Amino acid sequence: MNSLDGYRPRAAWTMTLMLTALALINFLDKIVLGMVAVPLMRDLNLSPAQFGVVAGSFFWLFAVSTVLVGFLANRIQTRWLLLAMGVMWALLQIPQALFSSMTAFILSRVVLGAAEGPFYPVSVHALYKWFPDEKRNMPVALLNQGAMVGLLLAGLLIPVITHHWGWRTNFVLLGVVGALWSVLWLCLGREGNLARRPRGHASADAPPQNVPYRRLLSNSTVLSVFMLGFAGYWMLGANMTWLMSYLEKALGFSGITSGRCFALVIATAAPFSLGLSWLSQRMLTRGASSRSARVRLLCIAFAVSACLYLALMLPGLGPVQKVAVFAVAGALPAVCFALAPAVLSEVVPDGQRGALIGIHTALASTGAAIAPMLIGRIVQAYGSTSAHAYELGFATSAVMLMVAALVALRWLHPDRTPRASSEPVAPSAA
Repeated sequence: MNSLDGYRPRAAWTMTLMLTALALINFLDKIVLGMVAVPLMRDLNLSPAQFGVVAGSFFWLFAVSTVLVGFLANRIQTRWLLLAMGVMWALLQIPQALFSSMTAFILSRVVLGAAEGPFYPVSVHALYKWFPDEKRNMPVALLNQGAMVGLLLAGLLIPVITHHWGWRTNFVLLGVVGALWSVLWLCLGREGNLARRPRGHASADAPPQNVPYRRLLSNSTVLSVFMLGFAGYWMLGANMTWLMSYLEKALGFSGITSGRCFALVIATAAPFSLGLSWLSQRMLTRGASSRSARVRLLCIAFAVSACLYLALMLPGLGPVQKVAVFAVAGALPAVCFALAPAVLSEVVPDGQRGALIGIHTALASTGAAIAPMLIGRIVQAYGSTSAHAYELGFATSAVMLMVAALVALRWLHPDRTPRASSEPVAPSAA
């Protein structure tokens, strides 16, 4: 039986499009706070440091819920977990449109973060049930483009909505959109039927091979993937929280122009992420090792991005030039969100994949929790209208990206890991 047995392209790509739409909603939920930062801080009388705490609070229970639901994903069909998430997201938007105190807003964001945390690992686990290993880069890359489109729409629409109807209206609209997706998923959502067959077993009904979690979590390849994810989420949290303020308060763009610049930065990520994911998948189909097609490609993207973030502090760059540099710097590392889970899937048994991708996302997302708070302190210390203050904050992303690239080059070797294999794929009942 070859790796394409049980593979149904039409159904697989239909589910991919549905989950891409959910990713769009997910990132609208995440970015909306950063997009309304200026009027929200004014209305709630928040300092930059206080706003950093509010923004980071989204991730306080993000990791815990991600791990817990990751383990549930090994036992419960992903379509039901995803439906529960969609409904909860929709309901949790409404309190954010009503609360006015910092404490109440933090509580609302903490609960929403717990509800949204498991989305990515559960979605990737769901997609891997539809696609064999050699075809997994592109669907996950497309899933990530849902996030990019969400950020793009945020840049174009949220400033306009805020200008005409106030910043609270954005949360009401997000609740309506989430409810509509949930109804559609209830009607169309299905579970994939691909599972990797262990070597040496003649039957697809053979019991799955499990590896002790202490062995998986001490593996250098797994730990290196975690580090890559941490750096990627650090950059993502920093950009989502502080880019809009940087454009508006430091570079001097108007609110609507800042939104358009934000959309341009996000739009730049799409061709880079899809193009690098396609290149990686093409290299794999031509016989390249995962070390070359996935790991080295990621490391190059991270290193170049780090250099560009540092270049923002070079003298002589005008506001438009800084936007262009920032766009490419933020675009290159985005491929990590497609390739890192694929590397994990090579070395983790199918029956434990949901949990490991959940643990990966949980640990990685702590970067997105820490970065907004640290940058908030840097901005407050050096002045919230100073471009240099924000650029010092974004330089922390450069440090994280470079460290992660060096760690991966040294210790990330999926082809040497005992679980790395070319085990064939067989239909499963799940």
